[in-house]
Amino acid sequence: MSINATLFVQAIVFLILVLFTMKFVWPPIAKALDERAQKIADGLAAADKAKTELSAANKRVEQELSQTRNETASRLADADRRAQAIIEEAKARATEEGNKIVAAARAEAEQQAVAAREALREQVAALAVKGAEQILRKEVNAGVHADLLNRLKTEL
Repeated sequence: MSINATLFVQAIVFLILVLFTMKFVWPPIAKALDERAQKIADGLAAADKAKTELSAANKRVEQELSQTRNETASRLADADRRAQAIIEEAKARATEEGNKIVAAARAEAEQQAVAAREALREQVAALAVKGAEQILRKEVNAGVHADLLNRLKTEL
């Protein structure tokens, strides 16, 4: 056999090997590579989608946190206002109660002063009667002169 025939037979065998490889070996390898590329592309797309969802979720969380902070601040302000109102109301009630107590004490003092004046009038009237009795050296009948004593009380 000559070198040309060997070379020709080797070329035909090589062609058969290439055709066999292209027909039976290459498609599963290409399919596996395509599937792998698709999985990688899907994974990258999912990662990008997750990244955008994460940024959106972070924005929502920040908005909710700021809203919560604002609500908390407004509730604290309301609580402070209510506390001040309650304190002012308590002060007003205490002042009113104090005024009532002072008024009651004044009324009681006035009543005691009136009672003391009445007692003093009675004592002065009794002293006047005793003094008149001693001056006149005769006994004065208190029952007969009750009207005179009452007039004397009102004058005093």
